[in-house]
Amino acid sequence: MDTKKVGLPDQLLLSPTRKLLSGFALWIASAFFIVLSVLLLSSSLKGRAVFQGFNHVSVNSSSLVSSWPFSFPASYFPGKDNATANAFGVVLGKVHLRNSSDESGSGDPKGGFVVVGKEDPASVRQNTQVAQGENLTDSTGVGSNIHGLLTNGSLLVGEPIAESESREISVKANMTDHAGRRNTTSKEADWSNGRAVEQGEDEKQSTEASYQNCDIFDGRWERDDSKPFYPAGSCPHIDKDFDCHFNGRPDSGYVKWRWQPNGCDIPRLNATDFLERLRGKKLVFVGDSLNRNMWESLVCILRHSIRNKKRVYEISGRTEFKKKGFYAFFFEDYNCTVDFVGSPFLVRESSFSGANGTFETLRLDLMDKTTSMYHDADILVFNTGHWWTHEKTSKGEDYYQEGSHLHPRLKVLEAYKRALKTWARWVDRSTDRSRTHVFFRGYSVTHFRGGQWNSGGQCHKETEPIFNSTHLAKYPTKMKVLQNVLNEMKTPVTYLNISRLTDHRKDAHPSIYRMKYKTAEELIAAERAQDCSHWCLPGVPDTWNELLYVSLLKSGFGSWKT
Repeated sequence: MDTKKVGLPDQLLLSPTRKLLSGFALWIASAFFIVLSVLLLSSSLKGRAVFQGFNHVSVNSSSLVSSWPFSFPASYFPGKDNATANAFGVVLGKVHLRNSSDESGSGDPKGGFVVVGKEDPASVRQNTQVAQGENLTDSTGVGSNIHGLLTNGSLLVGEPIAESESREISVKANMTDHAGRRNTTSKEADWSNGRAVEQGEDEKQSTEASYQNCDIFDGRWERDDSKPFYPAGSCPHIDKDFDCHFNGRPDSGYVKWRWQPNGCDIPRLNATDFLERLRGKKLVFVGDSLNRNMWESLVCILRHSIRNKKRVYEISGRTEFKKKGFYAFFFEDYNCTVDFVGSPFLVRESSFSGANGTFETLRLDLMDKTTSMYHDADILVFNTGHWWTHEKTSKGEDYYQEGSHLHPRLKVLEAYKRALKTWARWVDRSTDRSRTHVFFRGYSVTHFRGGQWNSGGQCHKETEPIFNSTHLAKYPTKMKVLQNVLNEMKTPVTYLNISRLTDHRKDAHPSIYRMKYKTAEELIAAERAQDCSHWCLPGVPDTWNELLYVSLLKSGFGSWKT
């Protein structure tokens, strides 16, 4: 045989002994791969093959688990150490299997790669973990990483990816979302953070049960550095008063907090799922400018999930929403609307003509004329509260009217109760309990220091929430009145009790950033008139909408879409 035609190193051609050793080694390697192929074929016929790492054996009664406790000698890799030899993997098609020892050489299994067959995903979760959050490339850089897509219980293996693009792959019993929170509302594969996660029906139902009977409004704010539901500056439908980013607020820490109930975990708001539940339906916010704050938040959250933003628009073409009236955003892809109706008292603003002239009054016994705009809604979110703190309503002199009677003086708490009872009667009489879900959002606490909104009150330069609960205000008396009224209603109304969670957030108001300033002098002058009632967007109202979403899940509104 002409040895010059064989592509072997010259050193092996110089010694017959080396020829023999080389031939023997090649024979051993060939035999080994034949045996390995037979084992793999046998495993694939019996069920799922799980490669747990070459020095770790795991056996489970429900499936065949095959692993091989061996390592390659360092002599097979001239110039490399034992760690390099052990890291070398067996290449089967495009699947790269490698040793699962950690870099210290302790041999503790860190997981392996799973080839999942068409069987119950629950057994996958119980019996296997893929890489357990560990990078599949070892410190030597030997071997390629893998990536795949978890679909219908199968892990489909793709092309190897570069080391610089290595991703973590894990199958976890507790599904987590991008923010690291448990997201138990769907069964999905999420690769946006290089992590494949799956949750089966049993676990989804178990976690749903955990928040079904949980007070989701009793909790705390926790730091969360993940992205908000929509990036600052990305939504053109935020009124300038709420667009703190546009108005030059220099810090962004106020968007880096999430609400964590004390007794349970809640799913993160899934905008696509929310829209699926709204398909063909109408959601209406009714109330004052704080409900407009919440409405704009939800419009931006849902819009951010739509690929073609031109298919989301206000039906009348308006771009500013401060004036009282009716506004409706249409989501073409889902044939649904998210509307706002300005009605700060819910009951009717009117006038009274008497011997002493004509007075502006508030008819406590009549609903506002706007009811025709929302009586047919599928979801109604009401609020009223802030306008009851203004001077005229607080004094209650020659202002509150019932029928033809103008009260010379009526305490504001009594007037508030009578107005709510008028609202409650309308809801009981005019809504379809089998179709319409009714919510009432509680009072949003203000944070004026040294005065009120019209007397120099300030919240500027607040950059953190209130952590000490002893510094929070007492529960609003008006909300106690509201709860008593809700308890007497025939229609079930979900109370979005956001008062305490907003009380913590002195850092998230527009303060002086309620408008854009052209000069430093204007900015200084703005400190005399700050907004410590409304909220920056993105911001706290996004959390209100997340709690609205969870409340809809609890009520079973719509059908689950995956």
